[in-house]
Amino acid sequence: MESSLYILLFLLAIVAFLYSSVGHGGASGYLAVMALMGVAPAMMKSSALVMNLAVSLFSFIGFYRAGHFKMNLFMPFALASIPMAYLGGTMTLPDSIYKKILAVCILISIARLLYQFRTEETPNRPVPLWAALVAGASIGLLSGMIGIGGGIILSPLMLLMRWAKLKETAAVSALFIFVNSLSGLYGQLSKGGIHLTPDLQWAVGATIIGGLLGSYFGSQRFNIPTLRYLLAFGLTVACFKLFLT
Repeated sequence: MESSLYILLFLLAIVAFLYSSVGHGGASGYLAVMALMGVAPAMMKSSALVMNLAVSLFSFIGFYRAGHFKMNLFMPFALASIPMAYLGGTMTLPDSIYKKILAVCILISIARLLYQFRTEETPNRPVPLWAALVAGASIGLLSGMIGIGGGIILSPLMLLMRWAKLKETAAVSALFIFVNSLSGLYGQLSKGGIHLTPDLQWAVGATIIGGLLGSYFGSQRFNIPTLRYLLAFGLTVACFKLFLT
């Protein structure tokens, strides 16, 4: 393997570890890393969704086994998001627009990494059905269009609205990401297939290892603030590159 591939695999494993520790699949991070390493946009979208599938599933299993998943929170968001993620997966955006939208999503991801939501045991607010459906549909469409699972948007929304506590949100977001990634990939397949080079197949393996470790530490142990700050810095650099190219 070339040294650049080793660097790519290492960075993707770290991203998977950190994102899965908060119930995310990590697609925005994978896309940022691939953008920095010069991966073509045509390959970025489908490969990020494949990575998302494994990592978000492992993350969900970890939080589910720890007793944090609430089906009644998950269902209204997912019912609206799944068909829209499929629709988004069938769309192809010009590279310039794709990069700008991705950069905005990465900025949201940076804010989620840096801002530590309080975990006090205050009662959850009920989720209005109309709000869940509108949010789910909007996030699903966006996730399918750019190749993310949507957790980086759903998670802050649920926490800011106090619809769920921190680890409940992580559990719901993880499964939300999984179903949206699956739907978005199906949309891509129906339009012409997915693109995974041998190097990106190695990359999927690296994210699986990182995701397994992250889901364990996130659901059972602790998160690592220093690595979060380092990841946020790296994502910021990727944002600037995407905005300027």
